Amino acid sequence: MSGGRGLGPLADHATAVVVGGGPAGIATALALQQGARALGRQVRVVVVEGKRFANGGHYNQCAGVLSPPIVELLRDELDLAFPHHLTRATITGYVLHTTAADILLDGACEPSLAVRRLHFDSYMVEAAQAKGVEVVSGRLTDLEFHADQVMAYTEVGPLAADVVVGAFGLDEGAAAIFRRTTAYRPPPALVSVVTKYHPGGEAIAAFGSRIHAFIPAVQAVEFGAITPKGNHLTLNIAGAAVGARHMEAFLRLPMVRRVLPGLENAGRLDANDLRYFRGRFPNGLAHGSSGDRYVMVGDAGGLVRAFKGKGVTSGIQTGVRAAQVILRQGISAAAFRAYHAANRDLVADMPYGQSVRHFTIWAARTGLMTAIVRAAEQCPPLRRALFDAVSGHRPYREVLQAGLTPATIAAVGRTVLELAGRTAHL
Repeated sequence: MSGGRGLGPLADHATAVVVGGGPAGIATALALQQGARALGRQVRVVVVEGKRFANGGHYNQCAGVLSPPIVELLRDELDLAFPHHLTRATITGYVLHTTAADILLDGACEPSLAVRRLHFDSYMVEAAQAKGVEVVSGRLTDLEFHADQVMAYTEVGPLAADVVVGAFGLDEGAAAIFRRTTAYRPPPALVSVVTKYHPGGEAIAAFGSRIHAFIPAVQAVEFGAITPKGNHLTLNIAGAAVGARHMEAFLRLPMVRRVLPGLENAGRLDANDLRYFRGRFPNGLAHGSSGDRYVMVGDAGGLVRAFKGKGVTSGIQTGVRAAQVILRQGISAAAFRAYHAANRDLVADMPYGQSVRHFTIWAARTGLMTAIVRAAEQCPPLRRALFDAVSGHRPYREVLQAGLTPATIAAVGRTVLELAGRTAHL
């Protein structure tokens, strides 16, 4: 049993329960354990996870693109080597498609790495267990908050803890338990549909190592992407309420067909081709994401980069930050103000990301996005702003500052007039 301590820093022989065994949860657990040892304390860290990552037990509704500084985060914050052997592709750039234009976007930045999320998550869990973190294979079933401890009930038995960390992403079951027992309210979210396609070795080689991003003028679909993943391509779309019909409509678009020749043969090469999986990802902050003896990290707190998630990288960053506060400031609602202050880089950029999202939807519907892409072909600053917006390498505040200058606005204006003139001539 937990010792029933106060709300100060996590003490010697205390217990922390982390709900969720994805990257955010494992990062929190490792940072807690290793940070406690560095301070001369022994703490028990237990991760509660209902999914089976090993042997393909569950599908993860994620494109599996890990963004910088993921390698440095694992090495410097968690003392883990990045599992380069799990890398399916090194993403060297992007191709942005609108209804009537496309542009190649390459930048002199550290590349992103495409992995199969199940394999990556399994690696993280095994690494944590090797370092002494306990992993309970079962789901959280209920919580009781008391002045001196938290009782976490699981499918395999109860756990008495000094603090509980929510790292369950957007899992509705876990969210409902925290909502019932705390002030927590889940973040708003967009829906995603993910599938994969095996076009054959020659087509994969011809596709290359760039992600193709699509901004279609299609109702409900805000954006789509095709990502190379070794022997297959991962396809995903997102929007407020997308589903199977929207994915089917997306796959019929000429802009998509041009990138995926032979799509009519999909399913003949692999039995798992074009099976759809539906998930969600945050599109804003959660409310009540911390209080006495609890705190949310990663997706559960809505702590991702607005419009361009970088969910794994942000999850690890926020997990490490939460652990540092728990060990040094404490586990009270007041102490967790330091955690929220540490995440101001993510929070402060959200209004800018939301502005870019709404503008992009409007620009796609009106045709302005095509003019922007064509203008960027002759305007390097605008081209760089598009690269940063699509890749997520820079905050959206900086993207907007670089993309909204007199020179870039003039370039787009000239292109709009040129396109209007051509249309009038026809």
